[in-house]
Amino acid sequence: MTEPNPIRVMLVDDHAMLRKGLRFFLAGFDDLELVGEAASGKEATRLCAELEPDVVLMDMVMPDMDGAAATQVIRQQSPEIQVIALTSFQEEDLIERALQAGAVSYLLKNVSAQALADAIRQAHEGHSTLAPEAAEVLVKATRQRASQRDYGLTDREQEVLSLLVEGLSNAEIAERLVISIATVKFHVRGILSKLGVSSRTEAVTQAWQENLIR
Repeated sequence: MTEPNPIRVMLVDDHAMLRKGLRFFLAGFDDLELVGEAASGKEATRLCAELEPDVVLMDMVMPDMDGAAATQVIRQQSPEIQVIALTSFQEEDLIERALQAGAVSYLLKNVSAQALADAIRQAHEGHSTLAPEAAEVLVKATRQRASQRDYGLTDREQEVLSLLVEGLSNAEIAERLVISIATVKFHVRGILSKLGVSSRTEAVTQAWQENLIR
């Protein structure tokens, strides 16, 4: 039975010692083959066009051309090449730039050898792997953006929505705010329209999920 061809991997990092460690790591897996190394993003884009690796392990912070910029160029030139961002940094902006540039995965350099090998295999199949730390950063950022989403609610609508969340009826809201029930109904209709929901229950659920209550 013919053995499948090994996955062709290229290393991109401006630190020679780290490339040496990754070279040693790759040698321990029969299905992974090192085909090239680059010390900068610009060199990586040139070598990728020549060597046509299957997967690139890409450092994100490098002089000359950073990993996100290099990833974008590589993916534009050769969409079949998968890029794994492999870095020491877990800042939201860096993670988002890498993924937007076309990186299939985002891993930290403290990843275990087995986990990195598995991520390379997954990337070769087009599947993503995110470091838990990176995933947590993205989830928190998404929640924060959601909580800051502006639906254009007026201050009075914010007050009414807060009381809806408390479970008050229209009559109770009218009494609390010293306004008429008709005015409460007017504000509730405005809230439902701006949130894009059709019921008080949906409005309350959305208020909780997106942290709309100030």
